[in-house]
Amino acid sequence: MSDNVTNETTRTAQWITATPPTPNGDLHIGHLAGPYLAGDVLRRFLAAEGDGPVRYTTGLDDHQSYVPVRGINDGGRKGEEVADGYGASIESVWSRAGAEFDAIVRPRRDLGYQSAVQEFFQRLYDAGHIVARTTPLPYCTGCERWLYEAYLKGDCPHCGSGSNGNACEPCGRPNDCADLANPVCTGCGATPELRDCERLYFPLAPWEQQLADFWDQVDMPPHLRSLCEWMRAEGLPEIAVSHPSEWGVPVPVAGFTEQRIYVWFEMAPGYLLEWTGAGGTGPAPAPVQFFGFDNGYFHALLFPAAFRAYDPEIALPRAFVVNEFYRLEGLKFSTSRRHAIWAHEELARTSADVLRYHVLADRPNGRQTSFSSAALEVSRARLADRWDGWLGRLLAAVAEESDGVAPAEAPRGPEWERLRARLAGTVGQLRDAYGIEGYDARRAIALLDEIVGLAEDFGYVTGFERERPAAGPAYRAALAAQLAVAAALSAWAAPALPYGSARLAGLLSLAPEPRRVDVDALAPLAPGTPVASWPGAVFSA
Repeated sequence: MSDNVTNETTRTAQWITATPPTPNGDLHIGHLAGPYLAGDVLRRFLAAEGDGPVRYTTGLDDHQSYVPVRGINDGGRKGEEVADGYGASIESVWSRAGAEFDAIVRPRRDLGYQSAVQEFFQRLYDAGHIVARTTPLPYCTGCERWLYEAYLKGDCPHCGSGSNGNACEPCGRPNDCADLANPVCTGCGATPELRDCERLYFPLAPWEQQLADFWDQVDMPPHLRSLCEWMRAEGLPEIAVSHPSEWGVPVPVAGFTEQRIYVWFEMAPGYLLEWTGAGGTGPAPAPVQFFGFDNGYFHALLFPAAFRAYDPEIALPRAFVVNEFYRLEGLKFSTSRRHAIWAHEELARTSADVLRYHVLADRPNGRQTSFSSAALEVSRARLADRWDGWLGRLLAAVAEESDGVAPAEAPRGPEWERLRARLAGTVGQLRDAYGIEGYDARRAIALLDEIVGLAEDFGYVTGFERERPAAGPAYRAALAAQLAVAAALSAWAAPALPYGSARLAGLLSLAPEPRRVDVDALAPLAPGTPVASWPGAVFSA
């Protein structure tokens, strides 16, 4: 075994997950603003740190009922056609946007997926953690279908908002379908009747203390913590983990084999399969999980309880990074309602770095934000005018003053010392914004803007060195200082804007390997290092 392999397996691994999207439509900008690009930023930052292997994983949520419902609404397409077509589109968008995953679990295609999910379910049933209950469930006589999840809509029993069955997006709480007010079949619009239905349930109450202990340990935002504490205060519910349906993983329990495992319960073992699919060996480390608030109860209550029931030694998450809703024209982005700007269409007219910059700066962190094409153009202009404007002036000056190589003069003078001190403080804050405990993509973009602004101001101020009688050395030292900042920027911006950062590193003859986000990156280029001519754009390309 090579030394590289030995080091890879003995160093502590770090695991990041992003909640699997439902392939009932294309990815929209709201998805990118949520977990997928944010998780990729953390992955790139941790990988550059070099402290151990980093795994970033996700999957495709094929078995959501929204998939066959989309097929029905499209004129009778099969659920398999919907899932395969949109699944391929989603993976293409991830690739084009630079969200690089080490594993993508594909439930309907991965060998062993169904049997692993069924084994997880069966073990919990055999241990008495999953129990049979006969409860009312809406039934549409016209469609001859039991209604749950996407097949049903009504008003949430907790907050009164419009909700589908099983979970309410606005307040994040579960429902039992029969408790929705003003229920309607989404297929035909009729009011369903309630019929008794025997299903399998997973009671959360037995895990109350273990969940409370977990919440004391995990890093999560106040909004999610409030949801957890209110659900505990009101009494943890029993969650239906099977439904009468033909779509999804069949329940392995005798007497219920015609039912399907609730897709959100299926996701618990699905996450474990992501770890092994990414090449993880041995017990999975405590992950950092990225998801939207509407998925919060699943990640903070249902999954941890299921993991404790399955194997008490499973490492529960160390941090939840949660986004609120990203809106479009005042309404939530929605694939099922087709209220969206599709990511693949935007990426056809906007570069990945520009789109990453905008949605990370506008990330709905602790608040709901709203996308607009006009605001995206403002972001594009900022990268072109400020970021590329400064770099273009710098490279043009190096070509004119120093024949296209790094000057022999080293950065010096009080302006440089002040700039370096300010940058050292700023990059310390940037490390915090990129890191797990203080993760904040909005803050990271703001700090990168500040870095470029400081460099731009320095360039204008020291540009007057050219007017001094013996200006050459001082002016070239100022250019060397700006080249040091540009070199640092190619490392500091790389987690958020990987493509422009790589282009900038190439222009400065720097090695393509990722570099740590720290003050050591702020090092002058060696005298005589070739500096390429300005290509016209770097970050706004």
